[in-house]
Amino acid sequence: MQGWLRMGALPQSIGQRARILLLLANGLTPKEISEQLHVSAPVIFKWRKRYQEAGLEGLSDLRRSGAPRKLDEAKIKEILTLTTQRVPREATHWSLRLMARYAGVSLWQVAQVWAAADLKPHRLKTFKISNDPHFADKVVDVVGLYLNPPDNALVLSV
Repeated sequence: MQGWLRMGALPQSIGQRARILLLLANGLTPKEISEQLHVSAPVIFKWRKRYQEAGLEGLSDLRRSGAPRKLDEAKIKEILTLTTQRVPREATHWSLRLMARYAGVSLWQVAQVWAAADLKPHRLKTFKISNDPHFADKVVDVVGLYLNPPDNALVLSV
């Protein structure tokens, strides 16, 4: 038996559904009920059918599939490990979308894990070490142009 049947106080939605059924039992047409209670005819048909199929239990809301999944400790640890110890192959840092795809969870769940751990990998402003063997020579050349540019020169960095 539903909790609302035992408590004595009905939620408003259950009361509305019960009023629909009582008015139907008193012989009113769905059109008359629709006008009186300001609900559409399909709503009236829905609750009548649910009552006929399941009785009072049919007046309760069905479970919804849209509830967010709960993350277990292993998935949270996976997200934190990926965030702090790996760099994605296709980017220089993790984004919410990228992490959600790698971890197989929703954007919202990644955001919640990052917020709880105070992680902001998309905002890190760190110097990345290059694997280029000529990196140091290139840095010297670029910095030299910025510090001592030729006359009438425009220095672009790509």
